[in-house]
Formats: sequence, structure tokens, C-alpha cells
Amino acid sequence: MKIWFVHQNFPGQFKHLARFFAAREQYEVVTIGEARRDKIANSKHYTYKQPKSASADTHPYIRGLEAAVRRGQEAARLALQLKKDGLSPDIVYSHPGWGDTLYFKEIFPDAKFLSYFEFYYRSHGSDVGFDPEFSTHTLDDKCRIRTKNSINLLTLDLADWGVCPTQWQYSQFPEEFKSKISVVHDGIDTVAVRPNPQATVTLGRDRKTFTTQDEIITFCVRNLEPYRGFHIFMRALPELMRRRPSAHFLVVGGDEVSYGRPLPQDKTYRQHMTAEVGDRLDMNRIHFLGRLPYAQYINVLQLSSAHVYLTYPFVLSWSFLEAMAAGCLVIASQTPPVEEVLTNGSNGLLFDFFSPDALCDAVCQGLDNPERAIHLKQQARATIVEKYDLNSVCLPKQVALIEQIAQGIVPSDSS
Repeated sequence: MKIWFVHQNFPGQFKHLARFFAAREQYEVVTIGEARRDKIANSKHYTYKQPKSASADTHPYIRGLEAAVRRGQEAARLALQLKKDGLSPDIVYSHPGWGDTLYFKEIFPDAKFLSYFEFYYRSHGSDVGFDPEFSTHTLDDKCRIRTKNSINLLTLDLADWGVCPTQWQYSQFPEEFKSKISVVHDGIDTVAVRPNPQATVTLGRDRKTFTTQDEIITFCVRNLEPYRGFHIFMRALPELMRRRPSAHFLVVGGDEVSYGRPLPQDKTYRQHMTAEVGDRLDMNRIHFLGRLPYAQYINVLQLSSAHVYLTYPFVLSWSFLEAMAAGCLVIASQTPPVEEVLTNGSNGLLFDFFSPDALCDAVCQGLDNPERAIHLKQQARATIVEKYDLNSVCLPKQVALIEQIAQGIVPSDSS
């Protein structure tokens, strides 16, 4: 079977899956993207030319669509050359968010197409307008969001089948398309991500080493921004520092903006929030670590005494599930994506997203009851092992789904 994986920033969600198929002789694996971070042994990788950005004169509603069309054209040019060279797929599995495979169906009409549907944008009821402080909810926003789904809708039409990682994200898609989408998470490698009582982290100019015997409160995201509740976390810090005088705070994440709107004049959200609460913080106890190599990031989770996670009603972060797999005491916002996995008082603690005081109380509640914390940590990991483990749960489901779609078999359960 000839399987092509296509992702703008390959490998993305296909890291483990591509490796699985490439390691087996009966599969021929081709990977395509603009960028490549991980080398997949026994596969052929091709990159297309970086497309031009949308024109400055393009209507704001359709700049994303224009960018996707330009990317789709560049990827299609590569696909045409590969076809000329004698290569063709039996099945193409792609993340359609950036438009890479918009025109592949015209080039390979006999191939099957499986698409990773990560999020369907809604003008109400999810991320848009959830946090009035950092997002507007005007008619203009609603029209822009409706147009933003163009690539989703085009791909929902052309795909033979789709995959969505969580039930809540699946619930956001239009009813008429849900019958062709299966819910299968990417999976968490619970062998690599597990508790480690011997974990240590050395920081700062004085090379201070922290161990699991220290009180460490962690916050880990791709970027420090409102979508992941960075502003709420920062506003909770002054009181948390007062109530936890021995605690150190390890913050992992970059200063870019992955989701939502950037601040004016290139100001970062870290600068914005430090200006607001910095004079009430002991800066010797908060450590901004930036983005870390994966192994170091996992080490931070393994060191954590309490891990804080917040999110708008949006895509659920891998870091949230990895924190649970690492056996963290997870203190998380009571928002729908989180509630799908975490039950308050059972495998973690929940608090109102908009309440820094509630965040502080939940952290202190967890840390002040060590016996209960042990139970919550054990149950957190048990949840991930049972429902989201890469090798025993998610990968077998993904492989079976690809085999079915490639053979033209309609999966029996769409959700």
C-alpha cells in the first residue's frame, strides 16, 4: 500500500503514524510538507516551494483562503512532478488546515483521501467571544469566521473520510458531515511520558537544581497567550506566591501568538501581563523557560507539584494530556474540552476560567492535601493510559481506519 502523509509543518499529528507504516515493508510511505523537523526512516520526503502570502489588497475575510489556494497550487505542482516521475498514492492522509491537498483529488482521482479535521470555527459557543477582554464578537467577526471555514468545507466535500481528535472538537462540525468523521486521538506515548521521582531541573545563572522534593508549580503551553489562559495564570500569581512562600513557578512557552490576535506595536502578552502584575511578583521565584526541547519539557512536567492548564473552548493541547500522563496534579479550567477528559475531584481539579482566585484556591487545595493529591495523580495517569495511550489504544485505531479507507470500506462507527 502506498500512503502519503501531507502536512504543512510535517510531521505534525502524523509523527507516530508515519513511523509505524514506514517501518513495515508492505507499505510505501511518502511524506510532503513545506517544512520537516523529524526524519522518518524508510520514507521519501518531498517539500514544495514556500507560497507567497495573501495580497495586502485582498479582502480580510478571504486572506486565509487566498493563502490556502496559493499553498495548494505549490503542493499541486509538486504532486504533478511526482506523478510524472511515476509516483502515486493509494491513500492520502493530510491536515487540510493550510490548503496543501486542495487540488490533489484532481491529480490523483483514484486515490482515497483521509483528512485530519482539527477544528470547525463557530461564531458563537466556542472560542469566539468567549473572553471579551481579548476577543470581540461583532457582526464583522461573525462574517469573518463563517468565511474562515471555506477550507474545512471544501475538504469535507472532497475527503472520503475524516478524523477528529476529541469528542468536543467533533461536536463543532456541521451535522451533515459528522457521519464521515471518526473520533480518534493522536495518542500519548505513556512509556516516554511517565512519572519520574528522580527528575531534576537546573536553572539560572547560579545553576540551582530543583527536585521533586521542592514545591514546583508549572504552566506549559506553546505560546504565552490568552487562548491558553496565560493572563489568568499571571493574575493568580501574586496571591499564589503569598500563600505558597516556598514555591517556584516554571513557565514553558514562547512569546509568539498561535491563536487569536497579537497585541499592537509587537508587544508580547508576557510583557503585557508583567507590566500589570510584575511589581507584585517575586521575580526570583518565577522562571520563564521559553520553548524547550521535548525531553526537557517532559522533565519539567515530571518535576511538577501542581500543573496549571487553561484553555478557551478550543483545540485541546497535547500538553494537557501529557501532564496527566506524567502523573501531574492537574489544576485546569472548567471549559468543555478539558471536561471531556478531567472530572473534578476524580483525576484532577477544575476551576472557573475567569477567576484567578479560584485558580489559586484550587492549587492550594491540591497541595495542602498530599494524600488526596497522590490519588488524583494516579487517576490522571490511569485515564491517559486507558483512553489515550498511543500504542495500545490510538495507534491501532488509526492504522485500522487507514486500512479500511484504503480498501474502500466504510467504518462502522463514525464517532
